[in-house]
Amino acid sequence: MKLINIGYGNFVSDNKIVTIIGPESAPVKRIVQEAKDKGTLIDASCGRRTRSVIITDSGHVVLSAIQTETIGNRVNDISETENEKNNF
Repeated sequence: MKLINIGYGNFVSDNKIVTIIGPESAPVKRIVQEAKDKGTLIDASCGRRTRSVIITDSGHVVLSAIQTETIGNRVNDISETENEKNNF
């Protein structure tokens, strides 16, 4: 298990992430509102503009102020590092 930095001292476990998506579309806004109503929304944006929405395997929705590409790159970097370790 590795932790992914999602900004401002907040982390998410890499094996819990199902998807990382942008917050602009209506379906994503609906997902965020439903999570808020159910109490499964975690706002890790620290009051800043939400730039990515992370859906976890437990159904929690995490808001981050970091761009989706940046978080995706961090996940990929960790995956590549683990693959390199397994090859040696």
